[in-house]
Amino acid sequence: MRIEQLQAFLAVAETGSFQAAARQCQVTQSTISRQVQALEADLDAPLLHRGAQAKLTIAGERLMPKARRICQDWLQVSRDIADLMAGKQPELCVAAIQTVCAHFLPPILQQFCQDYPNVQLRVSSLGSDRSLKVLRDGLVDIAIVMQNPKLTAHPEMAVIPLYEEAVEVLLAADHPLTAYEAVPWEALSRFPHVVFKDGYGMQRLVQEQFQKCEGTLQAALELNTLDAFRGVVRQGNFVALLPKAALTECRRDPTLAVRVTEAPVLRRQVVLVTTHDRLTIPPIQRFYELVKTLASDFQGPAAATVSPLAFVR
Repeated sequence: MRIEQLQAFLAVAETGSFQAAARQCQVTQSTISRQVQALEADLDAPLLHRGAQAKLTIAGERLMPKARRICQDWLQVSRDIADLMAGKQPELCVAAIQTVCAHFLPPILQQFCQDYPNVQLRVSSLGSDRSLKVLRDGLVDIAIVMQNPKLTAHPEMAVIPLYEEAVEVLLAADHPLTAYEAVPWEALSRFPHVVFKDGYGMQRLVQEQFQKCEGTLQAALELNTLDAFRGVVRQGNFVALLPKAALTECRRDPTLAVRVTEAPVLRRQVVLVTTHDRLTIPPIQRFYELVKTLASDFQGPAAATVSPLAFVR
């Protein structure tokens, strides 16, 4: 069954004439006849009494309201998809890790809202694993996360590298490890760590690094906000391994200290993840272009110096 067959049937039923239906559908009368006959063959029932005026059979009367509803739904979904591909979607949803939301996205969000004032932009701060899950479930259009090939290795996923940044050590200003300019991994294993909660890419990255160094990660406390990390670390002998962008404000806090690690220096890669079909939709494509433009110049804390007007023309 094809939508053209239902449209032909409705045109004949509404006009009472195959000839008038052909004029209404802008096709030949023989085309209308073939479409109605094919529909009757599919349903194995006559739909119209042929005569001076075409009239509905009992099967045609049963089909009529449903055929009209199907054609109306088809017309609406055709318009909806045309609007989507023309960039007239009502909203764009983004899930991103905290440091991206705080330091990387603000100038992009401002420019996007100027470019698409009728698209409601919704941004959620989530861990990497959670961001990728809501992307796979279709709840967001874009995820900006730490790279994790295990979660992004699907044919429909488009993974675009954005930037890399070093992971550094956050300490209280009077912590014993501040004696080092570059803290050894062995020394880090002697102190309790504050780590991100399970489901955050940073926890997995840090755990893997300790395993490679054959050290032990003393994960004493799990948190999920940067304010909480700063508050706990400044109180005692806890340490935290955090991405460079997350430590921008800490460098200006006299109660805290930031140190690099000895080699190997741990780095994380931040990527934009979406699906290939979404990249064909104009608002999503524009958001991606803005992200790529800024990412080429973004280097961790340098994001704090990026002007909110960086993209304003």
